[in-house]
Amino acid sequence: MITRPALARILASARERNAGVGAFNVILLEHAEAIASGAEQAGVPVVLQISENCVRYHGGLAPIALASLEIAKRAKVEVLVHLDHIEDQDLVCEGVELGVDSVMYDGSRLPYDENVRTTREIADLCHSAGIAVEAELGEVGGKDGVHAPGARTDPAEAATFVKATGVDALAVAVGTSHAMVSRTASVDRALVSRLRDAVGVPLVLHGSSGLSDEELRGAVESGMTKINISTHLNGLFTRSLKQFLDEQPEVVDPRKYVRLGRTAVEAETARLLRLLAA
Repeated sequence: MITRPALARILASARERNAGVGAFNVILLEHAEAIASGAEQAGVPVVLQISENCVRYHGGLAPIALASLEIAKRAKVEVLVHLDHIEDQDLVCEGVELGVDSVMYDGSRLPYDENVRTTREIADLCHSAGIAVEAELGEVGGKDGVHAPGARTDPAEAATFVKATGVDALAVAVGTSHAMVSRTASVDRALVSRLRDAVGVPLVLHGSSGLSDEELRGAVESGMTKINISTHLNGLFTRSLKQFLDEQPEVVDPRKYVRLGRTAVEAETARLLRLLAA
């Protein structure tokens, strides 16, 4: 009997309940610690996401992935480690070897037919190792200047793409943009509902930092399941450190101020997870 990949199981359960699952990016080790602790406070599963930018910052995947996997293992709730927006297929293979729980393979820069072919190959590889796969078809605004903020995913094309690739979740473009520092974006809820009806797998919302609490709830209620948030938490982390150093510039031990950023991320993670799961 083949065991269903953990992310696929968690997302399918949330989709049935019309609930959201929070996925937050790991930048530093403190982020992974804070996100896992926040999930424990909320009493719900969470996804730790590692991007290619994060991998480059840490000089390779293994240091940050193995640390995140250990934090996930020790958590009192289910914590998954996910590779996010991975374009390098070798990095996907390394993630499989390290034992990550899921991979978001991003072939959106490729011609459609090539995106389908390579995504299918990645899905077959990962599924053979018990690892879930997320993919992207429609463009998500703001990513490296490539995606247009006004991009929208076509429901019929999305359904065809999922059937052809066999992925477990699909990232779609419905009005959000990456790296937003203000929570002023809005989601095309009517489109989300059409996508949910057309696509047989959970939908993933990237660029969710630009959404208010009301918009986040609206996105979930309309049919989004996996909600990715990064910039919003990074802003809280940075402001906490800055305030401390402005007030106490003589402090040189980074543990005395970095822990404030960790605490801020932990509290907001717990709050957001409760909001999404409601």
